[in-house]
Amino acid sequence: MIRAVEASQAVSAPVLAAYRYCETVTGQQARNFAYGIRLLPTPERRAMSALYAFSRRVDDIGDGELPGAVKVERLEDTRALLGRVRAGAVEEDDTDPVAVALAHASGVFPIPLGGLDELIDGVQMDVRGATYETWDDLKVYCRCVAGAIGRLSLGIFGTEPGARGVERAPEYADTLGLALQLTNILRDVREDAEGGRTYLPADDLAKFGCSAGFAGPTPPEGSDFAGLVHFEVRRARALFAEGYRLLPMLDRRSGACVAAMAGIYRRLLDRIERDPEAVLRGRVSLPGREKAYVAVRGLSGFDTRHVSRHTLRGRA
Repeated sequence: MIRAVEASQAVSAPVLAAYRYCETVTGQQARNFAYGIRLLPTPERRAMSALYAFSRRVDDIGDGELPGAVKVERLEDTRALLGRVRAGAVEEDDTDPVAVALAHASGVFPIPLGGLDELIDGVQMDVRGATYETWDDLKVYCRCVAGAIGRLSLGIFGTEPGARGVERAPEYADTLGLALQLTNILRDVREDAEGGRTYLPADDLAKFGCSAGFAGPTPPEGSDFAGLVHFEVRRARALFAEGYRLLPMLDRRSGACVAAMAGIYRRLLDRIERDPEAVLRGRVSLPGREKAYVAVRGLSGFDTRHVSRHTLRGRA
């Protein structure tokens, strides 16, 4: 998917105000995401902020305190708004800044907006209280709420002309989304349990004696919680390794953005692996200085060069 549209720097005042609103939402509510998109040129950064702000609206509906029926109604209202964006029916003076920004971004970049329909589908799964028996079941959910975001982002990044294996770029973007989402699930296992949600596959929980759930700061009695976490960490690492094949297909700054966001989550995974029970005691996070280091490393192209060398060795 080579970038087909050159992003113009000329943006009208109403659209610029809409983008600023989306960038404010992103900076306040998505610290990890914001670190990555800072590395992008202005048009791409604005478009990614619009994408995040719309996605955040969908997530907030699912995570809110409203009755399930009301959530479903609001999600369908959001889907209808997406339909207006897709149809080019959102004017620059519309009162919804997220719709204005997303409409402009989708006119500048070939963003596959159907991915946002998938996100709404995934949040509806949450509203229905879906549970997952197997990893294959959970992958369906992860592809909706995270893999789709990877594919949407690729529409903004584009790919480099002549990049090897570029036809697989959407697949790698999707897989990287799965890796990030599984890391999120591990990090938030206690918080999700308190909210009545269980994402880890039931057969994995049973295998490690954790079917009783995670209601407190200690693992279920007699369980091998560390074994469960290490099992899921290995799965996430394999997904990261596959998804990182996307990096050499992107331009320098897009690759830096992806490497920074993914690198932050990989370091979270390292922390979780070292102390599995930390996720039951509180939210595992990285200090700002470590996030900044990851961003600089991404901008240097280190991860892209590393992946390129390993890919070439694999072909030798």
